[in-house]
Amino acid sequence: MRFNVSSFLSYEVFSATTFIFNIQAAVSETQIIVSELLKITPEIKYEEFMLKNSATRFIKMEVAQGTAFTISYEAVVEVLHQLIAPERLSTAIPLINLDNEILPFISPSRYCESDKLLDFAHRQFGHLPNEFSKVKAINEWVFNSIAYKAGTSDSNRSACDVLHLKEGVCKDFAHLAIALCRALDIPARYFTAYAYALDPPDFHACFEAYVGGKWLFFDPTQLSIPNGLVKIADAKDASEVAVASFFGEVNCTFMKIECHPLSVFIPMDAKKNKAISYG
Repeated sequence: MRFNVSSFLSYEVFSATTFIFNIQAAVSETQIIVSELLKITPEIKYEEFMLKNSATRFIKMEVAQGTAFTISYEAVVEVLHQLIAPERLSTAIPLINLDNEILPFISPSRYCESDKLLDFAHRQFGHLPNEFSKVKAINEWVFNSIAYKAGTSDSNRSACDVLHLKEGVCKDFAHLAIALCRALDIPARYFTAYAYALDPPDFHACFEAYVGGKWLFFDPTQLSIPNGLVKIADAKDASEVAVASFFGEVNCTFMKIECHPLSVFIPMDAKKNKAISYG
């Protein structure tokens, strides 16, 4: 499926500030960039970089005090997601046999304190017969138990906070689901994306769980269409792939995010018993 994605962000800078942006579509075997354009107005020198063994792309730049600027990104992206029959995912891979790059996604992280949720996770989901059924149940439980409330979260809220407060935004839903998966020794990672038909349009946060040798996509908010996303990044949690990180005094004055299919789109029903992988 081919999508056109775009983002437009404006900032006022009140002190010399270093920015790190993460708004470009990831490049991988399952996601091909057909065309893209990044523009910063007024022109500011920037550097693109990727971390080792990662498809996530970053932009960093230094902006002088008193500057007002915009950064815009537009791309046409071919997404080659895969639908998988759940019966193919019933066999767990022993931890000792996992690829080494998967192992970090079992451990607790800044926003996903899985070590504090061991008893809760095992009481709620430990009885289920296989990893796929556990992750599916976690996804549904978070959706049914946590209230989605725009504007209620901040940069300090973690999975344990969300469990206590019973409310949050998409990143909070993802962090709680990830922590519960890891508490059951199921690798899970944070997933950011451009999302078709998201209301209101914004960057979206979901998660992926590693089941049966595949990274499977889940959205505990159920706000996105599972086959309507263009991946930006994956990471242990939001601390590693914020859309914009800045070190200085800054005000974001405007943001516009869009994602549109470029051909006939047949939405996948998130409630049907199917699994989808973005690779």
